[in-house]
Amino acid sequence: MSNYSITHLRELEAEAIYVIREVGAQFEKPTLLFSGGKDSIVMYHLARKAFWPQVVPFPCLHIDTGHNFPETLEFRDRLMEETGGRVIVRLVQDSIDAGKVVEETGVNASRNVLQTVTLLDAIEEFKFDAALGGGRRDEEKARAKERFFSHRDDFGQWDPKNQRPELWNIFNGKKHMGEHFRVFPLSNWTEMDVWQYIYLEEIPIPKLYYTHKREVFNRDGTWLAKAPFMQLKEHESYELKDVRCRTIGDISCTGLTLSMANTLEDIIQEVAAARSTERGGRYDDKRSEAAMEDRKKEGYF
Repeated sequence: MSNYSITHLRELEAEAIYVIREVGAQFEKPTLLFSGGKDSIVMYHLARKAFWPQVVPFPCLHIDTGHNFPETLEFRDRLMEETGGRVIVRLVQDSIDAGKVVEETGVNASRNVLQTVTLLDAIEEFKFDAALGGGRRDEEKARAKERFFSHRDDFGQWDPKNQRPELWNIFNGKKHMGEHFRVFPLSNWTEMDVWQYIYLEEIPIPKLYYTHKREVFNRDGTWLAKAPFMQLKEHESYELKDVRCRTIGDISCTGLTLSMANTLEDIIQEVAAARSTERGGRYDDKRSEAAMEDRKKEGYF
């Protein structure tokens, strides 16, 4: 009798690789949405495993808001250079200059929501028919509604009430001209799974995830980073704090965590003891109760 067994992380890894290979088999022009955050880094790592020893046979796509942390962009470029990967970068600034989107004004202005137009334009420009993303169901209630293969109509829109059933491990990638799919191989992972997998596989991550000193200010309970485009309210001021990112996005909406976690072991212990959600510090999710679902319906990540 065989005593073969695998850990839950290896089961999640196998499931994700299976989904990525399904994308390679069912679609003609897939891409991998890459932000430089831990989830997209794990996605890229899994894609390399899925097609090893061949390099990942499709490009990554990064939508650059122009308000990213510099450390994220440096990490992205270094990773692609070291692994032979390809990355396509499209800029939100180009969408603003073309008059396709209007930049927000005021102290809470953010380019985060403007990414949707740039993303859909890039998908149309390169005729991508599948976009792999690092979204997980445990992140946020709108993401919990997503299937592995999530259909988008020819306007890039998502209908959460009309998704295709996924029975067992059968994924339906059938689509009409102009439509595409978002695919989420990490759907069944949790934040803790991601950190434990990064630790297990010794995957490099941006130094933003480790505690460092940074000038920050507190807005409605969220610590936000100092940047040239961030405007302070009258009662706000900068303070030098020991902080780290728990999730990385546009600077204008990425809340920082007060922390002393300098190693992956420290981060795993901190996440295990956390009493707030991973996206609890994301300022963009506080705009309304249905902020994420509204953005996703319009074509957001």
